[in-house]
Amino acid sequence: METSTVLVVGATGGIGSQVVPELLARGVHVRAMTRTPERAASLPDGAEPVVADLHDQRAVTTALRGVDAVFLNSPSAPDAAEGQIRFAERVRSAGVPRLVLLSQYAARADSPVRFLRWHAAVESFVSTLGLREWTTLRPNLFMQGVLNFAGVIRAERRFGAPIGEAPVSLIDTRDIAAAAAVVLTEPGHSGRTYTLTGPRAVTHAEIARALSDATGHRITFADMSPADFAAAMHQMLPPWQADGLVEDYAHYARGEAADVYTDLTDLTGQPARDLTDFARDHAAAFTPA
Repeated sequence: METSTVLVVGATGGIGSQVVPELLARGVHVRAMTRTPERAASLPDGAEPVVADLHDQRAVTTALRGVDAVFLNSPSAPDAAEGQIRFAERVRSAGVPRLVLLSQYAARADSPVRFLRWHAAVESFVSTLGLREWTTLRPNLFMQGVLNFAGVIRAERRFGAPIGEAPVSLIDTRDIAAAAAVVLTEPGHSGRTYTLTGPRAVTHAEIARALSDATGHRITFADMSPADFAAAMHQMLPPWQADGLVEDYAHYARGEAADVYTDLTDLTGQPARDLTDFARDHAAAFTPA
């Protein structure tokens, strides 16, 4: 199938904002779906903006018209799974031939991590829809997630999380976008699930050392108790999201996210970016004043 128009859901989010330019560079017509006109204003030249919410059936139907492939990337929400399932049904009803689903590393129905259960539910539903072509991407923890610690690192030159010395094969979002562009535009990926990781598993202490080398400032990591982490998260986030992140970190601390896969390189022909690449490219965000 030759792909000429791709709808990118969540086009201004952490992954979608990387997928859009990857597709434009391939000469694809990109229809970029965002929830507000303000977000649409930040899209790169060449992308066709469309304002729609996953739950707005009329707007979604319009967004899907004439589309050859869809990248389904849900915003973080307590009803994310339900929203993606309803959207996938509309993809089928619209006759779109190809759907690429962004899931998560280790998604499974019996996981103690709610986010992994939600992703597994969406995966299961999509697999039974009868779509002509569908592909699942399961990336591990995003390197760009470390940017959430940037403020405290700049102020205190340290950060913490309840993970101990457990390594994680975290991945750069730019590599996730590159893999998505391949499966959205090239044949041969129907029914496949790709697990996307970085080239090695690293500890949070190693993340601190990489940031130290990149910024020229000593940055340290200190392990936190799950209780302290939960208390901090509940001060900043709604309960469903805070509890989910606590579960996520317990999953990492158990060493369940350390395996390294070659799927990214197999898809793109390029090596995965290393932690040192991420630290170098984002050094300014972490450099203390």
